[in-house]
Amino acid sequence: MRSVSVVGIGETKFGRFPETSLKDLILEAGTKAVADTGLGSEAVEALFMSNFNGQPFCGQGHLGPLAAEVLGLGNIPTIRVEGACASGGLAFKQAVSAVASGMYDVVLVGGVEKMTHLSTEAVTAGIAAASDFDREAGIGATFPSIFAMIANRYFHEYGNVRDEMALCAVQNHENALLNPDAQMQKRITVEQVKNGFPIADPFTIYDCSLVSDGAAFVVLAATDVAKAFCPKRLVEVVGCGQAGDSLSLASKGSMTTFAATVLAARQAYAMAGVTPTQIDLAEVHDCFTITQIINSEDLGFFAKGKGAIAIAEGKTAANGQIPTNVSGGLKAKGHPIGATGLSQIYEIVTQLRGEAGARQLKKADIGLTHNIGGTAATCVVSIFQGR
Repeated sequence: MRSVSVVGIGETKFGRFPETSLKDLILEAGTKAVADTGLGSEAVEALFMSNFNGQPFCGQGHLGPLAAEVLGLGNIPTIRVEGACASGGLAFKQAVSAVASGMYDVVLVGGVEKMTHLSTEAVTAGIAAASDFDREAGIGATFPSIFAMIANRYFHEYGNVRDEMALCAVQNHENALLNPDAQMQKRITVEQVKNGFPIADPFTIYDCSLVSDGAAFVVLAATDVAKAFCPKRLVEVVGCGQAGDSLSLASKGSMTTFAATVLAARQAYAMAGVTPTQIDLAEVHDCFTITQIINSEDLGFFAKGKGAIAIAEGKTAANGQIPTNVSGGLKAKGHPIGATGLSQIYEIVTQLRGEAGARQLKKADIGLTHNIGGTAATCVVSIFQGR
């Protein structure tokens, strides 16, 4: 298998853009990513496109050919990948495999979602399709209520971490202030989080990720090919793992450990030949504040039940032991579902290149992305190293 590197990145600002179409988002982010390589679009041999709900949200399916047409890529093969909120990570993994196998030398991976033109009820129903319809969505369970049950179970097993959950939101909002692409550039306090509009106990609106429009693209190339044209620091994909778990919460072995994350991380660390202590920064899937705490434990950054105190001690802050979601995360940068996993990669590559401006970390050589779909029924973990 050949080594694969990221040679181009591009994204839109995340936010509410009622007058901006799917095509507009694809064109902006995709054009930026290709231009970032220094190559022309004719160098792209295939397109892997991530999207969750194009049909119900926008009436548009078959997004692979749509994106290829918008970006002027000609008659290249395209594929759309869907894995709920992990769609971006899955599309990326498929693209890495295609280049590593020798099938292609240069490919484009993109993700897009447009959601904010719909009512809250319509968006909630669309996202709920990523759960078990018969046992969850069909009887009124939504993801806020499902993850609220997870939070309460975590309280039962490890103690009440309500303040530390609020700190997750505060920290990610603080990080987003330095990210010009972030949707929510607003400083908040622990008390604001705890006293916000109630959603599902213990969550308030500040514990939940955002409804967002946006797109993100990356260009991958075989590393030996990339060395001939890439003027920037090469960012090699050194590890990539994928695992699954039951779709329904009731069928999981544990509500406070996401088995798919544990297994995908184990695969990625083994492939990369690194341990959690060697990761300089991570972008993790903080769809809810409790999820970030659980993720930090499942990824091996902290012992089980200790993720909350690590946040309280500043270990996940930008100047901490393992800077986490320095982009602002899903909580503050935004969560345009099909683009989310790729936007995580955008941030890691930006940091590893030393191009993050005001939010640039002092040490950024090895970074990790963690992308889950549904109630952690699908997980992709990827590890990157600057060369």
